[in-house]
Amino acid sequence: MTGPYVLTFSCVDAVGIVAAVTGLLAQRDGFILDSQQYANLDSGRFFMRVEFRGEGPRFPEGLTAVQDAFAPVVQRFAMDARISDRATKPRFVIAVSQASHCLNDLLHRWSTGNLAIDIAGIVSNHEAQRRLAEWHGVPFHYLPVNDANRAEQEAAILALMARGQADYLVLARYMQILSGDFSAKLAGRCINIHHSFLPGFKGAKPYHRAHERGVKLIGATAHFVTGDLDEGPIIEQSVERVDHRQSVDDLIRTGRDIEAQVLARAVRWVAEQRVLIDGRKTVVFR
Repeated sequence: MTGPYVLTFSCVDAVGIVAAVTGLLAQRDGFILDSQQYANLDSGRFFMRVEFRGEGPRFPEGLTAVQDAFAPVVQRFAMDARISDRATKPRFVIAVSQASHCLNDLLHRWSTGNLAIDIAGIVSNHEAQRRLAEWHGVPFHYLPVNDANRAEQEAAILALMARGQADYLVLARYMQILSGDFSAKLAGRCINIHHSFLPGFKGAKPYHRAHERGVKLIGATAHFVTGDLDEGPIIEQSVERVDHRQSVDDLIRTGRDIEAQVLARAVRWVAEQRVLIDGRKTVVFR
């Protein structure tokens, strides 16, 4: 047995796509472990995720050989495709400001083997989380930022990601607005957690504003970052029911729990290649 590998792709919908993928695997002694697909009838695009392994002598040896075997199918249907080896964990850099709850949750899941990623480093515009990072043995990079040095600070983050061969940047309550240029360079590779159920209560003090409105649900949203503030394709959301008896502090405590859980699920699904971008939306093969 070799693998497992994961193929994900999107393309213009057409007859024969699934047959071409599964037929190739059958011809090459590929054994399908999991397969999910979705046809967006509105846009006319097709999305698929297939996890498979080799079960015989005809199966290609190594990731490059597997990619080469699929190349004719990818070319035939003009697929936007990716094939990865599940044994190779994607690498993440985590950005944080002062709040620790999302960072601490990710580090705990990672350190206990419950989040299959590699963490290349932690960056912050504050020193507050240095001790937590160092306790977990993760490099901590203090990169203060203001309006005068924002371009240089963002360039330093990109350089750090390049040195660490990081695939993704996670904003684990990183309380800075990213520039349009920075967001564009990380398109589809930067995950943010927003402390409300978008699009409601964006901006400062969302829980205070939610409390003033007497909301009955609070929540959190994980999404890909784009140049439009908090408007990127949504990966995951969750809500919790609240009522009039809960104070602002109660809402904040509940909200932080939701934020950590939602961000962890989003990171896990992205790491497992379960998330495909579909315009302003996502297809999530859970």
